[in-house]
Amino acid sequence: MAGTWEALRQELDGSHPVTGAYSADHEIAASQLNAVNINRNRNSMSGREVADAIVDADYDALTEEDKTKLLALVASDTLDPFGFGANVIKDIFGAGSGTLAALALARVETISRAVELELGEVKPGQVEEARRL
Repeated sequence: MAGTWEALRQELDGSHPVTGAYSADHEIAASQLNAVNINRNRNSMSGREVADAIVDADYDALTEEDKTKLLALVASDTLDPFGFGANVIKDIFGAGSGTLAALALARVETISRAVELELGEVKPGQVEEARRL
């Protein structure tokens, strides 16, 4: 727990990458930490998440061979959205497809600074406690 308090204290002494300096008000500072306003690349996606981003018209236009490759790929539990799976998808659908555009959006997530720092949801009392350290 000491490491978490120290990480929170250090963050509060610095500034939020989007909103700037943290408020002296504990409630507002907690809100700044919990605001979902930071984009980051996802490390993995489920095959189901990839399948959900496929545009029906793009799928319908595929050859049977490409459909088979795609179905094998999305049957995976997890895929690296910037790795081999992404290359296979790019090869199957080609540049400019609606599916590639949808997957480009799906492989980026918006999170809070607290989540980015692995602090979970930060409460005003936790901000107050961390500032006392």
